[in-house]
Amino acid sequence: MATLPTGLLALPGVYQPQADTRLLAEALTNEDLGPHKRVLEIGTGTGALALHAASRGARVTAVDVSWPAVATARLNALRRRLALRVLHGDFEARTAGHRYDLVVSNPPYVPAPQARLPSHGPERAWDAGLDGRGVIDRICAGTRDRLHPGGVLLMVHSAMCGAQETVDRLARTGLYAEVTATATVPWGPVLRSRRAWLEQQGLAAEAEQWEELVVIRARYL
Repeated sequence: MATLPTGLLALPGVYQPQADTRLLAEALTNEDLGPHKRVLEIGTGTGALALHAASRGARVTAVDVSWPAVATARLNALRRRLALRVLHGDFEARTAGHRYDLVVSNPPYVPAPQARLPSHGPERAWDAGLDGRGVIDRICAGTRDRLHPGGVLLMVHSAMCGAQETVDRLARTGLYAEVTATATVPWGPVLRSRRAWLEQQGLAAEAEQWEELVVIRARYL
């Protein structure tokens, strides 16, 4: 796996880098980044992926709906003396009219019993509606308008949300999309706490203990 920045600060409630972050960082190492490349990270958290890209010379903008995450990413950038523009708010509103060479995202993707996305608290980093696609589908719909021709989207999420659905949605917008990496990881505490509900919804098999993560790569040809 790619090496992420170490010793990152994380204010209370900010999602810390885990297996999904590391899998996406590995995919990021294969992309052409440099001083003339513009990168957008949607849902930056601690800023780990944004800083990974900035350390390679890219001009990086990071967006998050959480003020603690915005403050955390800014602090981590200052500590590493890396140029990182961190914006607070909804990614569609904050990036309208701008285009990038690379969009990267580890969005919320855990299916939740509530259809409405949480408006506060640490759950904003993982809860994503009944099917886990509350944010994923918005990224699929809005990415093409944020990419330069030849630009790339890299997104990680659980296979529980439907990797083929993501590929199909991106393809319908005119992007060439495919699954480029996978990893199998043990269920974390959030999934374990929802086992009965996930099984009832047909999103998990009985006694399932492992989750497959997928990286989707989509290119604007």
